[in-house]
Amino acid sequence: MRKLLALMVALVALAPRAAAAFCGFYVGGADAKLFNNATLTVLMRDGTRTVLSMQNNYEGPPSDFAMVVPVPVVLQKDNVKTLPHDIFARVDASSAPRLVEYWEQDPCPKADARRMEKAMGGARAPAAPPMASMPSDDKAKVRVEAEFTVGEYEIVILSADDALALDTWLHEQKYNIPEGAAPVLKPYVQGGMKFFVAKVNTRKVTFKNGQAQLSPLRFHYDSETFTLPVRLGLLNSKGTQDLIVHVLARGQRYEVANYPNVTIPTNLDVSDAAKGSFGAFYASLFDATVKDKPGAVVTEYAWDTQTCDPCPGPALTSADILTLGADVIPANGGGAESPSPRPGRGGRPANNNDWARTSGFVTTRLHARYSKDTLGQDLVFKAAPAIVGGREIRTGGNKLERGAAQASTNNFQGRYAIRHEWQGPINCPNPVRGVWGGGYGSAQPATNLAFAPRDQSLSSFLRSEVPEIGLTGLPPAGANLGSAVSSGDPVKNSTVLLVVAALSLLGFGFWLWWSRRGAAV
Repeated sequence: MRKLLALMVALVALAPRAAAAFCGFYVGGADAKLFNNATLTVLMRDGTRTVLSMQNNYEGPPSDFAMVVPVPVVLQKDNVKTLPHDIFARVDASSAPRLVEYWEQDPCPKADARRMEKAMGGARAPAAPPMASMPSDDKAKVRVEAEFTVGEYEIVILSADDALALDTWLHEQKYNIPEGAAPVLKPYVQGGMKFFVAKVNTRKVTFKNGQAQLSPLRFHYDSETFTLPVRLGLLNSKGTQDLIVHVLARGQRYEVANYPNVTIPTNLDVSDAAKGSFGAFYASLFDATVKDKPGAVVTEYAWDTQTCDPCPGPALTSADILTLGADVIPANGGGAESPSPRPGRGGRPANNNDWARTSGFVTTRLHARYSKDTLGQDLVFKAAPAIVGGREIRTGGNKLERGAAQASTNNFQGRYAIRHEWQGPINCPNPVRGVWGGGYGSAQPATNLAFAPRDQSLSSFLRSEVPEIGLTGLPPAGANLGSAVSSGDPVKNSTVLLVVAALSLLGFGFWLWWSRRGAAV
């Protein structure tokens, strides 16, 4: 179970179980009640071309159902294809908030410890029946613009003059429309949108724990506007929904144009407890961020698609980028579309043309959490300046960079660190504290966030203040570093201990004398 949307759509499952956002809605056969339980979506954008890839699960009885997604143009069979499941897991993990561990290096460096610091601490820087024909009275209101089959999907593209006619058509096809669909459909109909209806025969799909494992779908179209129709997904919602949107674009970060934007607080030090409850920690941080800025869409990641630091897994390859839509986007400098991905060995492009198609992409991860009462509009995206943040980079005074800052390239991520202080002996006159190693290997990603527990106290995990959301007063990370006894000349340390012991004895002797004097009186 997951969540993503073009970006990716997620949902939350707790008590009441929340649903993952979906850029459309499900319609069930007969009286079936279907709920969108998880949707992963990835959007690729270049010029006016949008490629939308999505993977969906659904809850409901094993009966035929369909999904309905608004699209701006009439799609043809060449615009639609199925994708492998594992591509979405890689996108999710590569951009997810990440937890990394660092170990403080020996404060008394040996001969080449400086070089080791740089190297290790490094991180500085049966076949479905055909759709029935419509009664002649409805033909003027609902039209079948295209009809074709892709994988297990029987697809029709509809246009409609009014929402009630569309509702009627779907009912005539023996599908039960979610309650309240017509008012939500109305603005799409009035805006001239078409409707992608993908009917599925469940006998052609695999079920796992009562959920259909449907083949992911990808389709592309050209439109001047760059939007995601998420309101329809609320029709299948059981409550609050998480929406995680991934946008892949060449050299460009994106944010929303019609809601507030905020970046997730990053570069926070956390306790060891976060290692076993990273999802719960991050959910509490996300909720606190949104509470501080109600209605905001949170930027969690903006980074070159084919690199990472630290990496929670392999970065996306050229083959992955082609699979997600670069094969239908002109290469740098223009050119015709490539008919299909042609990966070489190890995910390398097979030729220079494919390399030109897949180079320079930036992945933006946007995260929102909403309900029927708080989501009033579909998401509209706009280009945004490049930002950096969440890296193991030290600024003046050896301070770790905080927050997000505009830059010439995108290097921003939600990154959280467990730091293990030096526990060995300190036997040198001028120890250097706060030099951290590790963190250059694999990082732990926070995935399945829609299902993370949301009852944990944020402050119980933190070892850093979070002034961005007004959380101050916590002891700063490493507050005990450089204290009189834990660092410095060992002779001076011994002297301090003797002075403390002597003062303690004097105090005890004075108390004993005073007690006897009082008894004598």
